[in-house]
Amino acid sequence: MDKRSPPKFDPSFYGPRYWLTWFGLGFFHLLAVLPMSITLRFGSLLGDLFFYVARSRRHIARVNIAKCFPQLSTQEREQLVRKVMHSTGKAVVETAVALWGPARQLQKRYTITGLEHIQAAQARGQGVLLVGCHFTTLDAAARILAFHVKYDMLYRKDPNPLLAYKLISARESFAGNAIVRSDTRQLIKNLRQGNVVWYAPDQDFGAKYSVFAPFFGVQAATVVGTARIADMGKAVVIPFAHYRDEHNHYHIEVGAPLENYPSGDDVADATRINHLFEVAIARQPDQYLWVHRRFKTRPAGEPNLYAKPES
Repeated sequence: MDKRSPPKFDPSFYGPRYWLTWFGLGFFHLLAVLPMSITLRFGSLLGDLFFYVARSRRHIARVNIAKCFPQLSTQEREQLVRKVMHSTGKAVVETAVALWGPARQLQKRYTITGLEHIQAAQARGQGVLLVGCHFTTLDAAARILAFHVKYDMLYRKDPNPLLAYKLISARESFAGNAIVRSDTRQLIKNLRQGNVVWYAPDQDFGAKYSVFAPFFGVQAATVVGTARIADMGKAVVIPFAHYRDEHNHYHIEVGAPLENYPSGDDVADATRINHLFEVAIARQPDQYLWVHRRFKTRPAGEPNLYAKPES
């Protein structure tokens, strides 16, 4: 099978190997059709559970927050870690609603601003690289954006073939094309055709395709792909952010296109993108995916930030 093709359904999915996956999918489908007030309450409880049982992820969040928010006291940092795990629990159920729930679950729960920036680029026939980061509201925002804009998305195949198939099928049901992250040629082709592509370059993919640029004052391996893809795809780069408020409503914000980007300086361009993310995250720091090892790759000679101290 072509690794660049979206996952296909296979009759083996009915076998015993996937029964547990089917059970989990059935549970997610149930969550998707329950009233949002019930679903999100369950997500809150799930987040509280994560704080106690997901020890490795809790440790990662603690390290990230200590590095990025040194001005906070120990107590304030721990409160933020709890909020992060709480938000991560909500993200699980929001994903179910976004992928498999009826549109009405989200249609009256959001505001969206800045669509005119995408529309202006489309009127010129220019592709749009919609650049955002991994907030826990990512799937909810993806479904909401699809109410207004047709866009393509990048993905990495889940190692579970059935889950990979179901996730991509669900996302393609409301968005545009699914492009495997490694298929840069297809991504550039779509941009040159005037498509909108959602791109999230805020994770650590190692040193090979990255430069070190500051992220909240910490040197972070930052992919250079944003600038290079925009250049090769002849696309405008538009920032994108999304949040959940205290009433569980979603706020989607499309920013103005970046001017003089790319500049031709990989470090300067990576620093600029990281700064965009810093500003967005600072508005709602508990909703960023701090459970990801953002600083996994270190400059030569620096120690592993996530190594647990020996007892």
